[in-house]
Amino acid sequence: MRTSLVNAFNAELLEENYQRWKLDPASVDSVWSAFFEGFELGHVQSGHAAAGAATATADGELPLQTRVEGLVYAYRTLGHTIARLDPLSTTRPEQPLLSLRELGFSEKDLDITVSSKFFKGGQAMPLKQMIAELEAIYTDTIGAEFMHIQNPYVRNWVRDRIENRPAPGSLSVEEQKAILTELLETESFERFLHTRYVGQKRFSVEGGESLMVILDTLLQLSPARGVKEIAMGMAHRGRLAVLTNFVNKSLKTLFTQFSENYIPDLVAGDGDVKYHLGYETKRKTQSGEEVEVRLAANPSHLEAVNPVVQGMARARQRVHNDTVERASVLPVLVHGDAAFAGQGIVAEVLNLSQLHGYTVGGTIHIIVNNQIGFTTLPADARSSQYATDVAKMIEAPIFHVNGDDPIAVRLVTEIAYDFRQQFKRDVVIDMYCYRRHGHNEAEEPLFTQPALYKTISKHPSVGKLFSQRLVESGVLTAEEADALDDEYESRLEATLAEVRAAEKEQKKTKFSGSTAIFQPSYSHEVVDTTVCKEELDQIVAKLTTTPEGFNVLPKVKRTVLDRRAKAHADGGPYDWSFAEALAFGSLLVEGTPVRLSGQDSRRGTFSQRHSVVYDTDTRDRYIPLQHLSEKQERFCVYNSLLSEAAVLGFDYGYSLHYPSMLCLWEAQFGDFANGAQVIIDQFISSAESKWQRPSGIVLLLPHGYEGQGPEHSSARLERFLQLCAEDNIQVANLTTPAQYFHILRRQMKRNFRKPLVIMTPKSLLRAERCVSEIKDFTEGRFHEILPAPLAGKPTEVQRIIFCSGKVYYDLLAEQEASKRKDAAIIRVEQLYPLHEAAIKEAVAPFTKAKKFVWAQEEPQNMGSWSFIEPRLRALFNNAPIIYAGRDAGASPAVGALAVHKIEQRQLVEDAFNL
Repeated sequence: MRTSLVNAFNAELLEENYQRWKLDPASVDSVWSAFFEGFELGHVQSGHAAAGAATATADGELPLQTRVEGLVYAYRTLGHTIARLDPLSTTRPEQPLLSLRELGFSEKDLDITVSSKFFKGGQAMPLKQMIAELEAIYTDTIGAEFMHIQNPYVRNWVRDRIENRPAPGSLSVEEQKAILTELLETESFERFLHTRYVGQKRFSVEGGESLMVILDTLLQLSPARGVKEIAMGMAHRGRLAVLTNFVNKSLKTLFTQFSENYIPDLVAGDGDVKYHLGYETKRKTQSGEEVEVRLAANPSHLEAVNPVVQGMARARQRVHNDTVERASVLPVLVHGDAAFAGQGIVAEVLNLSQLHGYTVGGTIHIIVNNQIGFTTLPADARSSQYATDVAKMIEAPIFHVNGDDPIAVRLVTEIAYDFRQQFKRDVVIDMYCYRRHGHNEAEEPLFTQPALYKTISKHPSVGKLFSQRLVESGVLTAEEADALDDEYESRLEATLAEVRAAEKEQKKTKFSGSTAIFQPSYSHEVVDTTVCKEELDQIVAKLTTTPEGFNVLPKVKRTVLDRRAKAHADGGPYDWSFAEALAFGSLLVEGTPVRLSGQDSRRGTFSQRHSVVYDTDTRDRYIPLQHLSEKQERFCVYNSLLSEAAVLGFDYGYSLHYPSMLCLWEAQFGDFANGAQVIIDQFISSAESKWQRPSGIVLLLPHGYEGQGPEHSSARLERFLQLCAEDNIQVANLTTPAQYFHILRRQMKRNFRKPLVIMTPKSLLRAERCVSEIKDFTEGRFHEILPAPLAGKPTEVQRIIFCSGKVYYDLLAEQEASKRKDAAIIRVEQLYPLHEAAIKEAVAPFTKAKKFVWAQEEPQNMGSWSFIEPRLRALFNNAPIIYAGRDAGASPAVGALAVHKIEQRQLVEDAFNL
């Protein structure tokens, strides 16, 4: 019996799966389904009975038509493995499964006439011609992976576009010249920087210049496809070329920033290096229409910018009122091959792509595949064949393409663009290229990859190769090609001369077109956040009712809806989640939209929120906050995927481009926020200083010591406080529902924006004493510092106990139980920016106080102690501050409830007695 790829489907297994497929195509794997689609039609055409066709002949050989369909299927499935993708390789990869023998043929079969209903419309041709055409389609400079797509309609769409793509020679002379211009300008730009700014880091795109062909193709196609904006994110490789040659950042500005004497005149914070800065512009296409291009600022953390761009894109789609089709704003992410394969946030962002609250209508992913990381080759960088294999998890089509063939690059870009617009799904362009220099231009790549870089040093640039190709085909003369190169070089020289002349005259270049937003300084000035009783009445009436015939779970109706209605009728008490609903509701009816996302945020981790209620019979959903009034703004609440980094990055990006929305991200437990530490460090706490990008994002982090162990106690408050400087963020640890109500409303009422980090409670959600009254909402405001409730006369107070958050109620209970009148408890509700004047005002009545104590639940090396102690000491003339809390620890909390209770009791006693 002949051993072959087709015969590997043994007759019995083939017949079994074929019969299942006939009954239900979805019942078999997509590989079988794709095979049988071609198999059945081919046999119907050739007159064979479908069932009998699966039976092998006496010598073990499958019928001819079966082998023909298997051949077509094999090339569609495996052709990319032998495609000529590597610009540096002189030999084609080998794939034994595509040999004639494995496909069930021999040399003597090459002249037989064959056909397939699913290839070239069933056109009859010699077998050798069919193989030649399949090789031209699937194994030349484009390698397509799409057979993993399970939906036949989607899979066949990609197949048809690949197999019927225009011939390379179909581009007009003007189009080919435009491609050459892109390549030569990019090459000239990089060469110019390399010779004029020797040794300076620029992370050039040399070797991958065809990236500019992809970007320009996307730009030119946008108007006809209804795209008004392109939202981009990329790391530093090639960024300067993209900034100047695609996003149109001024060459004069860039050259100024390269100067060793450059001091930015319009940077309010600390600024950032030039290859991290963002930019915005309007590009005019060849058709004369404008497309906005927004390139997000990014840190060195490579793929961390991905979710931020996704959030930006969704926000911009909302600006364009495009929340259904999501065709108006195109997200484009440019990746490196090693980072795409190696960074977990890539998979998280791919997983976001089709989720209801996070979809952006599909993203075009571009891999600038240098075939090397910093100094690491693919064999050491991933366990799969391709850097793009992770994208198969969402069944994204993947187009591998040789970067030295810019026409092929353009063709796959067109297909990728149309796929995104047609199916609103992600698509990947994997452009194989190389990195001409080291990771940066000061590095010597020969140290680690001598053989590779000897090859690269001899390899002509893609611009030279394409120029030669056009000259040989008669598209332009050698003189015309040289003129294109010289023209841009002259422009660069003239601009540099202008910049150097300005330096001598000490003139500064304005940073025009940047993404910088300058805003007023932080202020403790009080803003009105009250809501009148009548408005609250209307909100509560809608919050506590459901449509007629909607069957709410009796427990939810009793403990949430009815309890809230009664509390409001009685003027209180209002618990934490009720106050939150009133804050959201009042903002919505006043015209401020609200977005809340996080793991289990609809119900709330602690079953406290119930922003969505469900019909017990149908599980239909009803969201009371979406039905407050006819003219209210939209309330969006989403249960996120089980991710911190990607979701927080997404919501942060959203907050940047829809600042009029209250945008909140909630951690399931505050402890889990450290899964998003890169987003917190590189964006939320520092973006205004680095890039002048303010955000009003709110982080809700459940925090509090309840004896639930080290992973469910601390939101790592100390880490946020360590990040605090230059009024960059706000950190609060609140003790009353009304405080929560007012701080949320204050977030949207001031004339500046700062991220707000709130340590939200767990046990206090339902604590009897953690409640507010109606007047707290109609007459109150947010207090950064809450004065001490008096247990006696102010003159009796000898000890001031400062605290923040839940521990206040433990301290209060101890004070009342022991009838201590010599201590006053002052709550620091907002730890940063610290309202020092308010602290002094709160302490002022206690003129006899001599001891100052800081009490906290967290270990001494965690929580607020290290942050607050020097500030309190400075406020009170270097008076010693006594610490009452847990000992320093490597872990945030103990694991045993009994030990927790002993520790908690001890720290409370210490607060009154040390």
